[in-house]
Amino acid sequence: MSHREIEVYEAGALRQFAEQVLARAGMRADMAATVAEVLLDGDLLGHTTHGLALLAPYVAQLQQGAMTKDDEPEVLSDKEVSVLWDGRHLPGPWLVCRAIDELLPRARRFGSATLVIRRSHHIACLASYLLRAVQQDMLIVLASSDPAARSVAPFGGTQPVFTPNPIAAGIPAASPLLIDISASITTNGMSARLARQGKQFDEAWLIDAQGQPTCDPAVLSAQPPGTILPVGGLSAGHKGYGLALLVEALTGGLGGYGRADNAEGWGASVYVTLHDTAAFGGKADFHRQMDWLARQCRDNAPRPGVEAVRLPGDRALALRVRQLDQGVSLDPSIVPALRQLSEAWSVTMPPVSQTAV
Repeated sequence: MSHREIEVYEAGALRQFAEQVLARAGMRADMAATVAEVLLDGDLLGHTTHGLALLAPYVAQLQQGAMTKDDEPEVLSDKEVSVLWDGRHLPGPWLVCRAIDELLPRARRFGSATLVIRRSHHIACLASYLLRAVQQDMLIVLASSDPAARSVAPFGGTQPVFTPNPIAAGIPAASPLLIDISASITTNGMSARLARQGKQFDEAWLIDAQGQPTCDPAVLSAQPPGTILPVGGLSAGHKGYGLALLVEALTGGLGGYGRADNAEGWGASVYVTLHDTAAFGGKADFHRQMDWLARQCRDNAPRPGVEAVRLPGDRALALRVRQLDQGVSLDPSIVPALRQLSEAWSVTMPPVSQTAV
């Protein structure tokens, strides 16, 4: 296979493979099924650093005892519209899906409902969860931080305080809007991938420990480490800095557990809110407003070099439909790790359905 070819696999086979590997590594059956589905959705939507690329690290965490294999979250507080769980380091994708299921009837009853999880394990790709709510005509806001990790400095500083602190929203519309962004200009996952490949970013999205801008992701593992810049970069990074603080307040702040507690281990503090579109101005008027905005954006005259104006989620949803039909194109960096898992856990590797250039 030439270095330009990408292996394509049938989606269902990949999901079954991931589920079997997780189950053989000791994860409870229902958890393994949910985690496999969420990881696959990451790749289906094009978030290749937060899809099946996480399968091997998750299995390693299971083996080390850092991810809980079989338990239930502890309910620390339940005030009907505001709930707090201790996630007990259970698999993050399973916890977030459970949280959405818990919130759906509450949001229908009260209009809005929020659930915060502390001590969750890593929750993978935030975009993977949005359709679960949007398909129920719920507007979802989801945010996450990792209180045990640091890779982003406050604007103007050089020492890491935050993680990239992703925040996502799913907005019902004729074609749903799927917003998945972070408070930093890039992610730890993409930085690590490029560093392993000896590659650099096209722009200076990081600074070294002395505060000098750089394209080299290897500065994150230097001693002392560099940091990822917040959204807005060197000139307008106060915007990403403010967003990072908001995510911290929604996750660690509302959860009462975060960076002030010297947290340990790879994990997450998570915030989930559902808003029922029928509970305020009404579902019909909600869709009227959002569909009007969508038309205004898509019909907008593009600037030179831009083929057409898209809305958040347009490309991801089209890619998901195509890959479900024609097969999932796995990033070449992922396949060797999946083959190693296949050998280690005696699970047959899915056959390659085709190669794409």
